[in-house]
Amino acid sequence: MFRYSDCHGKFYVYSDTSVGVKSMTLETDRSAHSSDDAEEMESDETPELSSDDIFHLLQTNRRRDTIRYLLEEDGPVKMRDVAEYVAARENDTTIAELSSTERQRVYIPLYQSHLPKLDEEGVVEYNQPRGIVKPTDQLEIFAPYIEATDKGTGELDSQLANDRAVREYYVTAVAASASLLVASAVGLLSIPGVALAAIITALFALITLVTNLSQFKESASSLTAS
Repeated sequence: MFRYSDCHGKFYVYSDTSVGVKSMTLETDRSAHSSDDAEEMESDETPELSSDDIFHLLQTNRRRDTIRYLLEEDGPVKMRDVAEYVAARENDTTIAELSSTERQRVYIPLYQSHLPKLDEEGVVEYNQPRGIVKPTDQLEIFAPYIEATDKGTGELDSQLANDRAVREYYVTAVAASASLLVASAVGLLSIPGVALAAIITALFALITLVTNLSQFKESASSLTAS
C-alpha cells in the first residue's frame, strides 16, 4: 500500500493487490505443471504384466521362440536375426539351410504383428524402420515359463522317441514271426510246432522286457533330474 498527492493537494491511497494475485497465479501454475509432470511420469511407466497377459503372449510358437531368442542374446538384435532363428525352429532345420520362402513366411508376421504386440506390452522396444529389437526389463519375467516349456517339450520328444522304438520292435517281431511261420509251412524249416510257438513267444517276451527296462530307466532319469 502506498500514498501520493497530486498537484491539487489531494491524497490517493493504493493497495497493490495485483501483485498478490499475480503471485497466486504463478503458484497455481507451478502446482498444475507439477501435477502434469507427475501424471506424465506415471503414464510413461510400463504396467506390470498379469498372468493372463503372459500366457496370451506365449500362446503362439513364433512369439514364444522370439522371446526365447531374446533371452539367449544380450542387448539389441536385428529383426532379421530373430526371424531366421524362429524360422529355423519352426522348420526343424538350420539357419544356413532355410529357404527364402521359409524365411518370408516367418518374417512378415513378425514384422507386422508379433513384434509390434511385444512392443505394445512393454516386453521389447521395436524400432520398425531400423529393424532393431531391444529387450526391456519385462523380458526376464518370461524366463521361467520358457524353461518349463523347453523341459516339457524335451520330455515329450523323449516319450515320442520311445514310443516309436517300441512300435519298431513289435513290427520287427511280427515280421520275424510271420517269416518263421511261412518258412515252416512251406517246409523250408523243419521246426516242430511247439518249438516254433516257443520261439515266437520268447521273441515277444524279450521285446516286452527291453521295453519295460527302457521305460524304467527313463523314469529313473526323470526322478534324478527333478
